[in-house]
Amino acid sequence: MVHFLESNEKNHVEVGMPEDRKKARFVSGDVECAAWHYPGTNGACVIMAGGGGVTKEPGTDPFAKRFHEAGFSVLAFDYRRLGESGGRPRQVVRVKSQVADWGAALTYAATLPEVDPARLAVWGFSLSGGHVFEIAARDSRTAAAIAQTPNADGLAAARAASKFQRPLATLRLTGRVLLDLLPRRRPLLVPLAAEPGTVTLLTTPDSLDGDRALNPGNRYPEWRQEIAARSVPGIATYRPGRLAAGIRCPLLVLVADQDQTALAQPAVDAAGRAPRAELVRVPGGHYAPFLGEHERAVEAEVDFLRRHLVDLDVTLSAEPR
Repeated sequence: MVHFLESNEKNHVEVGMPEDRKKARFVSGDVECAAWHYPGTNGACVIMAGGGGVTKEPGTDPFAKRFHEAGFSVLAFDYRRLGESGGRPRQVVRVKSQVADWGAALTYAATLPEVDPARLAVWGFSLSGGHVFEIAARDSRTAAAIAQTPNADGLAAARAASKFQRPLATLRLTGRVLLDLLPRRRPLLVPLAAEPGTVTLLTTPDSLDGDRALNPGNRYPEWRQEIAARSVPGIATYRPGRLAAGIRCPLLVLVADQDQTALAQPAVDAAGRAPRAELVRVPGGHYAPFLGEHERAVEAEVDFLRRHLVDLDVTLSAEPR
């Protein structure tokens, strides 16, 4: 049974964020996922999630605010086991579970009173940008999709990232992963990003911009910037860009040309395979759309959403997938 809950409480509203955004919860599998619901005015809804280990506030607030100002409803959610969502063990990132959470979020968004179920868009960056390829290819409810600096090929990204790590630290990370895969009560955690020589997920130079880009001035102190070591193999072997040829809805792929974390070329290649893809390139590293290229990125994304969800008629009949 699927059920939905929404609260009118206005707690945890960040400075500059819409005061009418509401806490919401929806069921995915056997857990409840927490979300922010921003009621819009144009009938379309953008469903959003942060990067794989990034919670909804640091991962979506800057873009969600602008989409809402443009008239769109927004549903920004936390994956299970992260942030305010339920699920244990905590801080475990599993691709299959996160993709299932996207499906549940689409189901919930379609029930929102101001939303036309034929005007649902998905937005994600980094690992979640990779999920966008999979959701857009496999879920016919997706009317438009935005993959921002997406991790389209985890194997290629992992190989490139290894050049920025010291061999001993890589060996220690492998050992921690193996230990964490054994049955135990609590996950062994590793930081999302840290300096070379640290046992961490990433040491690429632009990954070190993550805190500055997503958490300026420690705006989101509750965000745990770490994941379970057992999460690493699934992220490193995930290759969602291979599904791009099956995407029939409009797709915007936004890449940062100097991205050392997710890599630009696999995303560019994926965009080339998608029949209705648009490609936007900005200079800079992985977090450029949150930093110096924010205005250019958000303007391109709002324009894309308007053209494909508002300015053109969207019917309930989906194209064959």
